[in-house]
Amino acid sequence: RRWQYDGVARVRRAGSCAGSPRLAGGAQPELPILPSLLRSSSLALMLSMAASTALAANPEPDSSPEAVVEDAAAEDDDMLDTSRASMRAATEWLASGINSWFGERPFEDGGSVTAGRFAVRSLWRQDDGWDFNVRFRARVELPNLRDKAYFFFGQENEEELVSDRPEAFTREQQLLKTDRSDDQTAFAGIGLLLRDNLDFRIGVRSAYKVYAQARYLHDWRLSERNHLQFRETVFWRVHDGFGSTTSLDYEHLRTPTLAFRWQNGVTITEETNDFAWGSSLGAFKSYGDDRLLSTELVITGETGSRHDVGEYGVRLKWQQPVLRRWLIGELIVGHYWPQDEEDEERERSWALGAGVEMRF
Repeated sequence: RRWQYDGVARVRRAGSCAGSPRLAGGAQPELPILPSLLRSSSLALMLSMAASTALAANPEPDSSPEAVVEDAAAEDDDMLDTSRASMRAATEWLASGINSWFGERPFEDGGSVTAGRFAVRSLWRQDDGWDFNVRFRARVELPNLRDKAYFFFGQENEEELVSDRPEAFTREQQLLKTDRSDDQTAFAGIGLLLRDNLDFRIGVRSAYKVYAQARYLHDWRLSERNHLQFRETVFWRVHDGFGSTTSLDYEHLRTPTLAFRWQNGVTITEETNDFAWGSSLGAFKSYGDDRLLSTELVITGETGSRHDVGEYGVRLKWQQPVLRRWLIGELIVGHYWPQDEEDEERERSWALGAGVEMRF
């Protein structure tokens, strides 16, 4: 089997959805669960991108209310398609320039953009207020480095990018506020494919900070319904030295569309010499066509701190396509019990998050 790494900090088997259980499910009737908030988020996504091409002049439209509504819907559809095409064209333009550094083969001769993602998300947390963030990432296969290496770039949380933290324990999934000036970083680098399940990556973040990763993945098929996945990432960064992140996930397929999953991750660095850990236990129900409902119990903490358990809680998440198959809406509702270093008692906090991710 060949394993394929995506553009940032996650690994997945070719053809599967990263971070999601191995669930089956064909096309089924759309469940109108996501509120209009996701439609608003999709418009915000478009406004965050590069300017769209100008609309051609049209004949004077019908002024009836029905015609006005239809024209507005058509313009929104055009803006979505044009924005996605513009994002992909800009990525291919950059990749073409990078590809020319390594040989004479043009990018059009076998080059491709994979795992392209542009996401806009907003969240509210009772103990932390409102937040809004934009994330972007892409992996590009270069013809001049075919079967040897790939190029990746984007913008992500700096700590999660370098340490390769499992998605279930990211700040975004835990609905925690992110300081965009301190926590978010732009990055770019080259990945070398050493084996099907082993790669080495070297990159630059924040324009000048070098980091490197060696990532290994192994998957055991214990039985027809039980799977175990092990992932190890050893990383290095300037000033902070070495560290490693270990994750172990167990998955049981109850039915072709229902899975139970136990996810675990732990990170240690030379800088802290303590373990930052997380564990989650959840059920995932697929309704086909990228429609997924999940509920999870999550607990995180760090050894060496005053409180070993920093937070625990429960979250309910729904995702489905919005307007387009490649535009995925997400809604998360959570209730958490955090406890900071200085707190004597554990607090309670409701949280809500909504976002839209464009795949290109």
